Amino acid sequence: NPARDFAPRIAHAILPMKSPKRDSGWSYSWIPVLGPIAGAAFAAITFMLIF
Repeated sequence: NPARDFAPRIAHAILPMKSPKRDSGWSYSWIPVLGPIAGAAFAAITFMLIF
């Protein structure tokens, strides 16, 4: 769900932290966007093949 993933990622990138901050994981940020789209396409194709 990109709505649940994007805002915390932005906050982590912007807000200051006392300990050394790690990467916000932007290389992983495409998974919550493309995962549901790919899953929906797979489900639609499977549904069309079964019915």
